[in-house]
Amino acid sequence: MIFKNIKRLLVGEPLLELRDEKPMGKIKALAILSSDALSSVAYATEEILIPLVVVAAAGVMGALAWSMPIALAIGLLLVILTISYRQVIEAYPTGGGVYLIAKENLGTNSGLIAAAALLIDYILTVSVSVAAGVENIASALPFLLAHKEVLGAGFIVLITLFNLRGSRGTAGFFAVPTYLFIVSVLLMLIVGAWRIFVGEIPPAAPIIHETYPAISMIFVLRAFSSGCTAVTGVEAISNSVTRFQSPAIRNAKVTMAWMAAILGTFFLGITLLVHVYGIVPAQGQTLIATLSRTVFGQTALFYLMQVSTALILLFAANTSYSGFPRLASMLAKDRFLPRQLASVGDRLVYSNGIMGLGVVAIGLIFLFKGETHRLIPLYAVGVFVSFTLSQAGMVVRHWRKRKPGWIRSLLVNTLGTLTTCLAVAVIAWTKFTHGAWVVVLLIPVLVIVFRRINRHYLQVGRELSLSGETPPERLEPIRHTVIVPVSGVHRGVIDALRYALSISHDVRACYIAIDPESTERMQTEWNRWAREVPLFILKSPYRSIVAPLLDYIDDVEQTTNAGMITVLIPEFVTARWHHQILHNQTALLIRTALLFRPRRVVTSVRYHLRAT
Repeated sequence: MIFKNIKRLLVGEPLLELRDEKPMGKIKALAILSSDALSSVAYATEEILIPLVVVAAAGVMGALAWSMPIALAIGLLLVILTISYRQVIEAYPTGGGVYLIAKENLGTNSGLIAAAALLIDYILTVSVSVAAGVENIASALPFLLAHKEVLGAGFIVLITLFNLRGSRGTAGFFAVPTYLFIVSVLLMLIVGAWRIFVGEIPPAAPIIHETYPAISMIFVLRAFSSGCTAVTGVEAISNSVTRFQSPAIRNAKVTMAWMAAILGTFFLGITLLVHVYGIVPAQGQTLIATLSRTVFGQTALFYLMQVSTALILLFAANTSYSGFPRLASMLAKDRFLPRQLASVGDRLVYSNGIMGLGVVAIGLIFLFKGETHRLIPLYAVGVFVSFTLSQAGMVVRHWRKRKPGWIRSLLVNTLGTLTTCLAVAVIAWTKFTHGAWVVVLLIPVLVIVFRRINRHYLQVGRELSLSGETPPERLEPIRHTVIVPVSGVHRGVIDALRYALSISHDVRACYIAIDPESTERMQTEWNRWAREVPLFILKSPYRSIVAPLLDYIDDVEQTTNAGMITVLIPEFVTARWHHQILHNQTALLIRTALLFRPRRVVTSVRYHLRAT
C-alpha cells in the first residue's frame, strides 16, 4: 500500500480514457514542434569553434575565420533537409517516422538500423539538452557549476515524472518558453548588430574575409561535423502532421519553412556576431552566455537570455519523451522489443518506455560528467543515419509509385540522401576516436538484439500455436500429484493441506530432516493434526533444503507417472512488509529452483498474520 500511495502522489490517479488534443494552429505548432531544433543554436556555434580554437592556439592566426564558411555550409544543409522533409510531409501525412519509411521502402533491416539510430538519438537529445541547459544556468550562477551532474539528473527526474503523469492538454504551456527564447535571441542579434554599427563595440574581426588561412582539412571537417548538431530536430514537424489543423499538410509545410528560417537566421546570426566580436569558448561559460553578456552587459536582459535558453533546452529534452516511447512501442508491437514497451500504463502513457529513457539519460549525464562537448560526438551520428535512411526511403518510394511530379521529388530526396550520407561519413570519420565509435558500434549491436528478440517471439509463437492440432471432444482433467513441503505444523500448513486435498486425491507432504529431535517432534505433531496426509521424511545430511526436495519430486514423477507435479508451498505473510525480512525465504528458493523444470506447477497458499 505504501508503494501504491507514493506512486499515486508522484504520477496521479489512474485514467479511464484520454481525450484527444485539439488540432494545433501554425503558431502553437511552431512552438511545440520546433523547440528541439531551435534549442540547438545554444551550443552549435560553440561546437564549431572548439576545433578551430585548437588550431589558433597552435599559432595559425585567423583560423577562427573558418567558422563562417562552415556555418554557411551547415545552413545550406538545413535548406536541403527542409525541402526534403517537406516531401516527407506530403508522402506520409499520417506521420510515418523514419522507422516506417525505411522499413516500408528499404526493407526490415534498414528499418531496424533507422530505429536503432533514432532510439540513440532520442536518449542523447535528453542528455545533451539537459546538460546544455544546466551549463547555461551555471553560466549565470557559477556556484552551480560544481553540481551540474546532480542538477542534470534532477531535471531529468522531474521531466520523467511530468511525462509519467501524462502531458496532454499542456501544449499552451510549452509555447511560452519557445517564444521567450525566440524574442530573446532576436533582441540579442539586433542589439549586438546595432552596437557594432554605431561603434560602441569595435569589431575584432571583419565580417567578410578576402582570404582564409590554410589549415588542416581534418580540423575544418571536425568543426563541420560538430556544427551539424544545429540541424538536429528538423524532422519533428514531419512526424506530427496529424496534430495540425486542416489543411494539415499545407500547415505543416508552412510551419517547417518558418522553423527553418528562424533556425537558419539564429544560427548564422550568432556565429557571425561571435566571430565579429572575437568571442571564443571559455571554461565554465557557454558561448551564448558570453555573447549575451557582451551584448547586454550584466543586466536583466542577460539573465532573461540565460533563463530562456535553459528553458528551451529543457523543453527540447521533453520532446524525446514523446518520440522514444512511441517508437519503442512500435518496435515492441512488431516483436523487436519486449512486449512490455507496447503497453500503456494507468495514466495512458507508455510508462515503461518513459522510465527507461529517463534512467539511461541520467546514466549518460553521470558517465560524461554533464559536459555537452563530451556528449556531442555521440549525438550527431545517429541523427544523420536516420536522416539518410529517411531520404533514401523516399527516393525508392518516388521511383516505385511514380506519381505526378515524381521526378522533381525524387531529385530533391536524392540530393538529401547524398548530402546527409556525406555528413554521416564526415561525422563518423572525424569524431570516431572522440566517442562516435560508441554509436557506430552500438547501432549494429542493437539491430542484432532486435533480431534475437524477434526470433525468440516467433519461436514462442510456433511452440504455443494450436495450428494443425485436432480439437478434442472434451477437455479431460489431468492426473497430478500434489507435494506439500512443510517445516512444521501451524495454521498456514493446515490451510495449505485442506486446499491440496480439494484439488487432488494424491497429496503428499514432505519434511526435510536436519535435526533428529525436531524430526521426532514433527512426526508426533503431524499424527495429531494431519494424519490423513502421508508425511515423507527426507534426510539431509548436509543440511540442504532444496536439493533433497528436488530429488524427491523427480522420484515421485518416475514412480507415479503423473502428468503434472504440483508443489504447493504454505507461506505466512506478516502484517507489515518490513517484518517479512525477519523470516527466511525458503519458498522463494524453491520457486526459483523449479522455474525451468517442465511439468512442474508451483503455487503458494498464503496465511496472513494479523499481529503487528
